Amino acid sequence: MDNTRPESLLLGIDTGGTYTDAVLYSEAAGLVAKAKALTTRHDLALGIAEAVGAVLEDAEALHHRIGLVSMSTTLATNALVEGQGGRAGLVMVGFSQADLERDGLRAALGQDPAIFLPGGHDVHGNETPLDLAPLGSWLETTAKAVDSFAVCAYFAVRNPAHEIAVCDEIRARTGLPVTASHELSTKLGGPRRALTTLLNARLIALIDRLIVATTGFLDERGITAPLMVVRGDGALVTASLARARPIETILSGPAASLVGAQHLTGLTDAVVSDIGGTTTDVALLSAGQPRLDAEGATVGGWRTMVEAVAMHTFGIGGDSEVRLADDAMEESLRLGPRRLVPLSLAETLHPGSVRPELERQAREPRSGRLDGRFAFSTGLPDSFAAGLSSGEARVFSRLDKAPQPLDRIIVSNLELAALQRLVARGLAQICGFTPSDAAHVARRQSTWDRESALLGAELFARHCHARGRFLSEEAQAIGERVLQSLTRRSAEAILQTAFAEDGLEMPPDHPFVRRALDRSEGVVRTAVTLDRPVVGLGASARLHYGSLGRLLSGECLLPEHMDVANAIGAVVGQVRVAAEASVTQPSEGRFRVNDGVETRDFRDEEEALAFAEERTRALAASRAAEAGAETHGLTATRAVKSVEVDGQHLFIEATVTAVAVGRPRIAA
Repeated sequence: MDNTRPESLLLGIDTGGTYTDAVLYSEAAGLVAKAKALTTRHDLALGIAEAVGAVLEDAEALHHRIGLVSMSTTLATNALVEGQGGRAGLVMVGFSQADLERDGLRAALGQDPAIFLPGGHDVHGNETPLDLAPLGSWLETTAKAVDSFAVCAYFAVRNPAHEIAVCDEIRARTGLPVTASHELSTKLGGPRRALTTLLNARLIALIDRLIVATTGFLDERGITAPLMVVRGDGALVTASLARARPIETILSGPAASLVGAQHLTGLTDAVVSDIGGTTTDVALLSAGQPRLDAEGATVGGWRTMVEAVAMHTFGIGGDSEVRLADDAMEESLRLGPRRLVPLSLAETLHPGSVRPELERQAREPRSGRLDGRFAFSTGLPDSFAAGLSSGEARVFSRLDKAPQPLDRIIVSNLELAALQRLVARGLAQICGFTPSDAAHVARRQSTWDRESALLGAELFARHCHARGRFLSEEAQAIGERVLQSLTRRSAEAILQTAFAEDGLEMPPDHPFVRRALDRSEGVVRTAVTLDRPVVGLGASARLHYGSLGRLLSGECLLPEHMDVANAIGAVVGQVRVAAEASVTQPSEGRFRVNDGVETRDFRDEEEALAFAEERTRALAASRAAEAGAETHGLTATRAVKSVEVDGQHLFIEATVTAVAVGRPRIAA
């Protein structure tokens, strides 16, 4: 009698801006099955259900054999790149208006409301009295116009008491989600902590929708396995932690792709370039590990305090907006950074809504500036439309679930600007000509409606550049030029990343880069290559990266299953959790340990350091279990700053860090 229990299967999901991928993975046999479905932004559960349903059917898998579900996503990354997200109210405790000018905080805040309260602490955790009186009246009006709140207090990483008090007050009065800065980072630098917290607050609703959609689908299918989410450093955490700290999922998809690339190729050193619908993400594998950015991830122009892979994100992808350079005297194509819904896809999803309008515009003797552009609502709940201006509300009321031509619903530049703000809020999407359409025109892709792509190319070809001539007479030529431009921009992005890793600033329009990529003839022969191979990932990598190796004079690998590398990376990753404590000396002979939870003073330096190590080990172990680790290994390090004065040791400060690493729990 065979009592061997069947091996648990691992279900990996990646929700991107265009596609949702699913894989079934066996730790013994590797990839069992894979599937793709379009990401349905208005109801994420639909795309997840289609992809997961297909992969389960393909593998003829029993639901009860799934022991772990792990997901990565580019939704948070795309939202920051495209300037999207909900409205958030910012509460600054102990700061002044002048602090908004630091680290790009004022630009990030935009038109969202903010209030400054007296309070905060000093570097040793000693408080300035907190005054909550102004908060109440501010919340009465602000709560009606925002989706969430962000709270940042002066030196909260040394004493979070005031942040906790403000968060409790906001929750009691509004019931809305609140993020405190000390929950996200232990690093000093108040304005950048505030920026990180603000972005986190804006992303809460977005990631919450994704996790709710996923858990809802799993419940319907009777899948009871733990649900994990990939963080931006490639580590896994439970879904509940990801819902509270969605900012940590920025670069989740790219981080998973790095883990997947290493797993698929076995390479220890490589440049990994992952092309999606909205962005291309480029990063380095060194010694078999993704390199982390010690300064914090930069996405969408914002430098955060989130520890994540040292990823360089470029706004170019298969769904990038194709446009003409505004100031070009010659024909000059521009791609991105904005994502558009491809015309060919829009017609496929909504038959009869796009192609007839494109035909109407093509019959006109002159091209219009809004030709080839459509808009539709994303179908988000009405609560997401809180705080719209009268102009935004007017445009929003004209939108439907099916695409409508802009030349019929937009009557002025002011309304066009209002539409762009609706896009930034995630309430609307714009359709237009993209590289995906160009691929259909060139017959290199046949997924969606080619006739709509051809019409879009013809309308785009009628645009005039600064010399007053049409861009092209043929749609086919436009398609080829767009595809060549995307491959060229991909090569430039990879080189820009490589130069940055070497500490060099080399923009893509630098003459050296242009000459090298163009193979220009001259007295000086210019060439550039890399010290490691390029690994191309993404559903369209084979289409766009076929000639990348020639451009870069090196090897470009396109591994099997490169189209689902993110989903594979999501299930082969590990839980990694850190805890940190600071040791300061507020007065001579007094050593203060603060770990973000409690503060304790000691008379002896070594005793304080030993306590800090004990506390961080305990916190890391506890957080690893909370993050979903089954078993874990622990390491602790000390970073002590001190000087020798007249032969005597003089302590300045110290940081003690403990790290727990382990595989997630897999249900039997």
